[in-house]
Amino acid sequence: MGASPASGWRANLVLYAALAANLGIAVAKFVAAAITGSSSMLTEGVHSLVDSGNQVLLLYGQHRAKRPPDAEHPFGYGRELYFWAFVVAILIFGLGAGVSVYEGWRHIQNPEHLRDPLVNYIVLVVALGLEGTSWGIALKEFAASKGEMGWWQAVRRSKDPAGFIVLFEDSAALAGLLVAGIGIWASHAWNDPRIDGAASIVIGLILAAVATLLAREAKGLLIGERANPEVVQCVRTILARQPGIVRVNHVRTIHTAPDRIFVAVSADFDDALTMGAGETLIEGIEQELKATLPMLSSIYIRPEKAEDAAPAVALG
Repeated sequence: MGASPASGWRANLVLYAALAANLGIAVAKFVAAAITGSSSMLTEGVHSLVDSGNQVLLLYGQHRAKRPPDAEHPFGYGRELYFWAFVVAILIFGLGAGVSVYEGWRHIQNPEHLRDPLVNYIVLVVALGLEGTSWGIALKEFAASKGEMGWWQAVRRSKDPAGFIVLFEDSAALAGLLVAGIGIWASHAWNDPRIDGAASIVIGLILAAVATLLAREAKGLLIGERANPEVVQCVRTILARQPGIVRVNHVRTIHTAPDRIFVAVSADFDDALTMGAGETLIEGIEQELKATLPMLSSIYIRPEKAEDAAPAVALG
């Protein structure tokens, strides 16, 4: 049964909120940059435009990831979201950070005195309000999903990149707005337009740091990460209490989507079990696993003697 439009909207609330905020802010920043000649405001406009494109890519990735399995992709298309998350990180680095650093360097080499900064300040205040709202929504949603884990641990363990990407993007955007405001004020206060260019470079470095962090997390998801230890332990517990299983050799998992997990189990079955009894036992285990852990989309259970099982060092 598919998700209702309301539930789909709720699931993507963070992305829609960030997209709406960034589109409006980008237009305002470009207008302010054209009126005042501010380099940092121009780079902030590019930043918001890149962020808007990123939200569109993540929404597209989520849509593509929901396609059902087929003959070519028997485990579905869930990991396509991880590919688009990696693309987003590259765009932040290449377009956001690259353009910001270049524009800042160009402004330092050929300084242009800023005109009336009032427009810039108005746009910055409005942008802070919109970005702050989007950041608050992203923070609330991520806090609700992380449970008792610490923030950094939750990011490392998260298998849904959309939530933490928007949170990091909005955090970088707020930091960029503060840097831009300081650069504009200092340029006027000390009558040195090169400071505005230096602010652009600082914004670019902030974006580069965020992009590097996001690329690292997205790469891990794209290559394939195991399920969280709690899921692996739950699978082991269910298997260990089965009367026909002597020993659980290993449990290996991999996320095929944020909410889908493939699990492969090697277990030593009681030698007294007949083939029919073993098949019935495996069927019962699969039903219990799926009832307890609905995210287990594919389950493979292999009867195997403990001494024949391959070692599972550092695997889950």
